[in-house]
Amino acid sequence: MGKLWTLIAQLHSLAGPSLTLLYPLYASVVAIESPSKLDDEQWLAYWIIYSFLTLAEMLLQPLLELIPIWYDVKLLLVAWLVLPQFKGAAFLYERFVRNHIKKYATARQHLHRNKSSAGGKSKKKLMDFITPKKGSPEAY
Repeated sequence: MGKLWTLIAQLHSLAGPSLTLLYPLYASVVAIESPSKLDDEQWLAYWIIYSFLTLAEMLLQPLLELIPIWYDVKLLLVAWLVLPQFKGAAFLYERFVRNHIKKYATARQHLHRNKSSAGGKSKKKLMDFITPKKGSPEAY
C-alpha cells in the first residue's frame, strides 16, 4: 500500500504543472496557429485569469497554507478554466473581467483626450510610443 500511495502522491504533484502550464501552453500555440479566433479568446482569457490567480495566491500565501485542501481546490478550479468542455476562462472573462477593463479603458481614453488637448506635444508622443496603434506591426 505504501508504494501505491507514493505513486498517487507523485501523480498528484505532477497534475498541477501539467494542468496549469503544460497543456495551456500547448493549446495556446495550437490556437495561435488555427484560423479561428474563438480559441484565441479562450486561451488569452485563461492566461489573464491564471495570472490573477497566481498573484492572489502569492499575496495570500500565509492564509492559504492554513487550508489543507487548497491545492486540490486550485486544481479543480484550473481544470474548469482549462478544459474545453467548460471554457471557464472565457466565461469568467466575459462575465467579470471585460466590464472592468472597458471601464478602465474608457476612463483612460477620456483622461488621455483631456490631457492631450491641454498638454504639449511631448506627452502625446510618449503615449503614442507606449501604446502602438491597431494594425501597426508593433501592435502584434
